[in-house]
Order: sequence, then structure tokens, then C-alpha cells
Amino acid sequence: MSKKGKKAKVPLSDEEQLLLFQQKLLAEEEMAKKKERLLNQFLKDKLAKEEHNSALNLNKINTQWRTVLREVKTRELHKDIEILSQTFERVVDCKDSVIKSLAKDLSEAEEQYAHALRSHLHSIDQLLALQRCRLNLLEENYNMELEALTKEFETERKTIIDQHEKEIHYLQDVFMAMEQNYIDSDYESKLEFQSMWDDLKNKNLEEKHFLRLQLENIVEDLWRRFQDALKNYTDATEDRKIAFETLKVKDEKSSKEIEVQMKKIQKLQDSIIILKGKILVHSRESEEQNQDIREDKELVLVQLRKLKAQRTQARAIAQENLVKLTLESNATLKALREIVDKGEKILKLSEICRKFETEEEKLLPFYSSALAPTEQEEIETMDPEEFKEELGKVIMDYKGMENFWKRYNKVKLEQLSLRHRRVQLLEINEKLREMLRQYLDGISVSDEVLSQLNPLFIVNHRSNLPQLLPAPTAQPGDKKPPVTYSIIEAAHVGSHTL
Repeated sequence: MSKKGKKAKVPLSDEEQLLLFQQKLLAEEEMAKKKERLLNQFLKDKLAKEEHNSALNLNKINTQWRTVLREVKTRELHKDIEILSQTFERVVDCKDSVIKSLAKDLSEAEEQYAHALRSHLHSIDQLLALQRCRLNLLEENYNMELEALTKEFETERKTIIDQHEKEIHYLQDVFMAMEQNYIDSDYESKLEFQSMWDDLKNKNLEEKHFLRLQLENIVEDLWRRFQDALKNYTDATEDRKIAFETLKVKDEKSSKEIEVQMKKIQKLQDSIIILKGKILVHSRESEEQNQDIREDKELVLVQLRKLKAQRTQARAIAQENLVKLTLESNATLKALREIVDKGEKILKLSEICRKFETEEEKLLPFYSSALAPTEQEEIETMDPEEFKEELGKVIMDYKGMENFWKRYNKVKLEQLSLRHRRVQLLEINEKLREMLRQYLDGISVSDEVLSQLNPLFIVNHRSNLPQLLPAPTAQPGDKKPPVTYSIIEAAHVGSHTL
């Protein structure tokens, strides 16, 4: 077959067909998104135009409405201004007459003030002259008294110095006599101490001998009791005689051992005799030691005196501490009494406040805790020893005051809320008063309203605002403007003023 210009179509595979189908879907999705974007942009532009047109229309309506309102308001203001201008002219005439009368009173008062000033200055000059004369007399008296006092001081000084020298000599004599008395009393006290020491030594030896005799008698009585108990025991323990015989054999053995020990004791007695001889030797040496001890005794007496002086100082310090303790105890008692009085006041106030409690507060005096049940259980199960900080320990010490603090905090919160509410109400009241004042100022005409700056208040084509530019001066050839007189009916004025 002959080949033509057109090629034969090759069949597509499944994968290629799937790719073509996906490309078509993507193209369709992109076209749909473009259409949605164009549509959204068109709607947004249309909405913006509508909002712009509505704002313009609203502004036009507002401007037209404002013009209508301004016309109505200007008509009302013209009527009010005509009435106010008439009342203002009448008030101005009254004020002018009052100012003239006050000017006359002021001139008369100035003349009276000048006359009083002249008389006052004249009296002041006279008083100054009298004061100067008085000061001169006082100065002369002061100089005379000063001379007399200096003479008396010199005489008293000499007498005091002589008396001081006499007292010094007397005190020196007294000091010598006291020193001699002290030496005598010291020697006597030493002798008394030695005699008392010997007496105490003899008494101790006698008591020791008496106790030795008494103990020997007690030992004999105990030995008799022991023998009686032994007989009773042997009579009561016939059944155990066999065991006793066996023990008797052991006793014989022990008796032999006792004999051996007795021999040892004899040897010890011999050694005791030897030791007694040594004791005699040592007694001689002890006498020498006693001599040394006596010397040490004198040193001890010196130390004893020092200790006595320290004791007196310690007594004085203890007395001062006792005084301080009494003062502090009195202060603490006063503080405790104040605390008790405060507690009684609190109880009285609680009884008074209980009368003003509501039924809800009487039924539920303590509000429930703000903590969760798990947190409350953790706090109750917590050991007080686990607190390391001082604040935690103090809280655990005052755990019994928890209900009191609950009620106190509740009252405190209510007080703060009432104060806050009071401040809010005061602010609202102040605003209402200001609004009422503005309303009354707007509907009434008073001296206070007329004295304030108000651009809407115009009388005879003039405002009470300060003029920035000077008024043009009248030329001599110009004509004066015609004078206008306003006439108001009495009934109209009475209806507006009452």
C-alpha cells in the first residue's frame, strides 16, 4: 500500500489516557477558580461602590437635616435673644445706678481711711518715744543689779572654797579611822574563822564516832535477825536436806579456800602494820603540807574578799535586773489588760453586730472555702513540722482563728464593695448635678450665666466674648445710629421669671 501524507493514529495506553484525563481536570479546576476570583472581585467592587454611594447619600441627608434644624434653632434663638436683650438692658440700668452709689461710698471711705492713718501714725510716734524712755530706765536697773550680783557671787565663792577645804580635811581623818577599824576587824575575823574551823573539825569527829557505834548496833541486830531467819529456814526446808548435804561438801571445800584466804589476810595485816609506820612518816610530811595549806588559806581569804566584792556587785546587778523585770512585768500586765479590754470590746461589738445580721448570715455564718476539695484535704493532712518558713509556722499556730478570719474577710470585702459603690454613686450624682445645672443655666437667666463667656449670647448685635480687633472710630461727619427701645409685656416677663 502507498503511504499518504497523514499518519495513522497510534492507540494510547491506559497511563497516557489517565494523564490526559488528569490534565483536563486540572485545567477545568483552574478555569473554575479564575471564574470565582473574577466573580468575588466584581462583587467586592460593587459592594464598595454601594457603600460609597450610601455614605454620600447619608451625608447629603444629614446636611439637609442639619440645615432644617439650624433654621428652626435660629428662629427659637432669635425669639429668646429679643427677650434676653430687653431683660439685659433693664439689669444694666440697675447695675449702673448701683455702681454710682458704690463709687460715692468708696470715695468717702478713702477720706476716712486717710484721716485714720494720720491719727494712727501720730499715736505710733508717741508710743515709740515712751518705749525708748522705758528701755533706758531698764538698762540702768540691769547694770545696777549686775554689779550687786557679781559682789554676792565673789563672797559666796570664797565661803564655798573654805568650806570645801574643811570637808576635805575631815574626810581624810575619817578615811584613816575607817582604815584602822578595817585592819582590827580583819584580824578579829581571822581569829573567829580559825576557832570556828577547829570547832567544826571536833564536831565532825564526834559525829563520826557516834555513827560508828550506831552502825555496830544495827549490824548486831541484823545478825540476830539473820540467825532467826536461818533457823526458820532450816525448819521449813527439811525436804531439801539432801541437797543441803551436797552443798555442805561444797562448803567444806570453800572453808579450805577460806583458810587459804585467811592466811592471805594475815599477810595483809602485816603489810597494814608496815603501812601504818609509813603513815606516821607521812603525817610528819603532812604537817609541812598543812603549813603550805595555811599559806594557801591566806590566799584563799584574799580571793574570798574579792568574791565578796563580786557578790555585792552581782547583788546590785540582780537588783537592777529585778527592777527591770518588775517594770517589764507591769508593762506586760498593762498590755495584757489592754488586750483583754480589746477582746471584751470585740465581744460587745459582736453582740451588737449580731442584732444586725440577716437570716442568711445567722444560718450560714461562715462561707465555704474557696479551695478545691482535694486542696483542702492536702492542707488538713499536711504535717506542721514540714513548714520551714516562719510565716507557715505562724499560720499553723493560729489555725483556730480561721473561722474568725473568714467572717472578718467577709465583712471587709462587703465594706470595700460598699465604699466602691458609694464612690460610683457620688460620681453619678455629680454628673446628674452638672447636667441639671447646665439645663437650668440654659433655661434661666441669672447674673452667673450672664458673667460667663457664651458665644450664643448676643445682645444688640454684640457678644460677651473679648473683641480681637478694635472697633472703628466714628468720624465727625457720620450720623449716629438711631436708638431702639425694646418693650416687653409684664405678663410675659412674669411668666418667664417665676
